[in-house]
Amino acid sequence: MGVDDDGDWAKRRTSFNFRIPFWQSRNAASSSQFSSPSSSSYYNQSDRHHLEDERAKTATTHSSNASTAVSSVVKSILPTRRRLRLDPSKKLYFPYEPGKQVRSAVRIKNTSRSHVAFKFQTTAPKSCFMRPPGGILAPGESIIATVFKFVEPPEGNEKPFDQKSKVKFKIMSLKVKEGTDYVPELFDEQKDQVAVEQILQVVFMDVDHPSPAMEKLHRLLAEAEAALEARKKPPEDPGPRVVGEGLVIDEWKERRERYLAKQQAVGADSL
Repeated sequence: MGVDDDGDWAKRRTSFNFRIPFWQSRNAASSSQFSSPSSSSYYNQSDRHHLEDERAKTATTHSSNASTAVSSVVKSILPTRRRLRLDPSKKLYFPYEPGKQVRSAVRIKNTSRSHVAFKFQTTAPKSCFMRPPGGILAPGESIIATVFKFVEPPEGNEKPFDQKSKVKFKIMSLKVKEGTDYVPELFDEQKDQVAVEQILQVVFMDVDHPSPAMEKLHRLLAEAEAALEARKKPPEDPGPRVVGEGLVIDEWKERRERYLAKQQAVGADSL
């Protein structure tokens, strides 16, 4: 029994001695899992963060470009806000009188809250001119512009109204500050702020057949002539001023009396 016991003990001790390295290897493997990250794993994480930042920047850029494109499309679709109201709004009516200079008229009103400069342009500057060619309107102010045009006689056997006029007039506007003096160069200096209000097509009317458009043209021309004559007239003399209870003072007489009194005072001082 003793021998057997000794043999069993020897076998167990040998087996125990061989198991120690096994546990040491397991402890070494488990301890390696909590070591600091290697340089390769650190750079992999850095590259991943850098890639995520680049993707975020790209997404932001695309979003900004998309919003800019949308805003430009919206601006192109929405109508431009008008500063002026025209009457007639789309056409300039002229009486058809071949070989003569005829007139048309358009009322221009400033419907904005600021002072607005306007200017005419035409595709036929040799045969057309405007009065006035431009100006500045205060908020709510209106003016009747007169347009002059020479009517070419028909060629050959053409009927007068078979000719389709290609002449057009363009009215442009520009927001300006109060007190600004009108000069045509304003529209060249501030091109980005200039708006095209309307392009007017020339339409001829038969003078032998009255129409509502012809009657309206005559009214506008009469108003334009009356306004022009009123501007030409000198300011009326208001006459003597009335002060107190019916006391009339002649300003020229009063000035003369002051002048004579001053002269008498000077003469007395010289003596």
